[in-house]
Amino acid sequence: MAERVILHADCNNFYASCECLERPELKNVPMAVAGDPQKRVGIVVAKNELAKRFGVKTTDTVREARRKCPQIVFVPPRHSYYKRISQRVNAIYRRYTDYVEPASIDESYIDVSDCERTIGKSPKALADELRTRVREEIGITISVGVSFCKTFAKMGSDYKKPDATTVITRENFREILWVLPVSDLLYAGRSSVRALGQMGISTIGDLARSDPARLQKALGKQGLSLWNSANGLDDEPVHRFDEKREIKSVSHGRTFPYDLTDEQEIRQAITMLSGEVSRSLKKDGLQGRVISVQIRRPDMVTISRQTSLSRATNLQHAIRDGAWALLQANWTVSPAHPIRALTVGVSALQSPDEGAQVSLFDIGLQGNDEQSQARIEQLESAVEALQARFGRERLTLGFPLSDTKNGR
Repeated sequence: MAERVILHADCNNFYASCECLERPELKNVPMAVAGDPQKRVGIVVAKNELAKRFGVKTTDTVREARRKCPQIVFVPPRHSYYKRISQRVNAIYRRYTDYVEPASIDESYIDVSDCERTIGKSPKALADELRTRVREEIGITISVGVSFCKTFAKMGSDYKKPDATTVITRENFREILWVLPVSDLLYAGRSSVRALGQMGISTIGDLARSDPARLQKALGKQGLSLWNSANGLDDEPVHRFDEKREIKSVSHGRTFPYDLTDEQEIRQAITMLSGEVSRSLKKDGLQGRVISVQIRRPDMVTISRQTSLSRATNLQHAIRDGAWALLQANWTVSPAHPIRALTVGVSALQSPDEGAQVSLFDIGLQGNDEQSQARIEQLESAVEALQARFGRERLTLGFPLSDTKNGR
């Protein structure tokens, strides 16, 4: 079998680069794309190279970024605009193959195996051509990693930026990647890196040379997965651009204009988020058996909890009441325990024909008979129809979250 050739194309400073297309003057000043400080989502989501030189980092708060670089210029994010640019970039990739798999709005995997025969170019020459086309036709730059697996292709695009091509082969990956800290390995999270450090593993090479059985014993499946990645044994395919990808979870979160401490406000927030999750599940024809809640404190510490239901659901009532029960069991609602942000999610997804809809009895409420279930489903359908006509803010199953404390 011929060696696979996979590219990972990563748009450099994507949001900031997009903003500079319409405002060229921003290229000459330190700038960052950040959320709205008034809504307490004033986090840097992208910055240009000039801001980067001052030490500004993604996830810095607006205050931190301004402290590092007093002259920095902030612009608000425009996600629909970035999506249009992303579509144009992927359209360039698709001139060469249908095997283009977007990994996020600014990065894609591209399978160009046998490109020398079908396209008449070497993998590096093709990567360089893609960089040139994106730069000349759109006006932004990309960095491209070229390798025989997705993991190393991704690490290649990260290896040298901006506007660069890095080729990682079976002959050179040990020389290039094994000297890097293990934290640079794709999917090596903080807890895994900490555990590996306690085992005396500090570089990717240390990990690759370790006993996989020992790693599996210490970290479970994740240990073996990381060992495979470090040794270039990732055989995950690149999916076609038009291939429908499996949805593994659905979640919706919100950062609030002020810290929530009141029980009624938190219930309203849970109701709102549960409604968004329910609508997403119904739109995709899915139900889920695991409900999760993430609570973010004002100090940015996040607490995550989840619970399993006996049967799957996509009903807002069930998601709401399961999420509320989960929050109550793991959080003290009081002024001493403010909540900055909340996320409600549902996972362990399946199609409705794989199992019965969860009953409200499963989460501690009455109405376990089929007639009660049918009434609940009819009620939610009626409410959703009215919301589509008049707007969700005018009709809800709970109460809308106030915009300000004085507006309660």
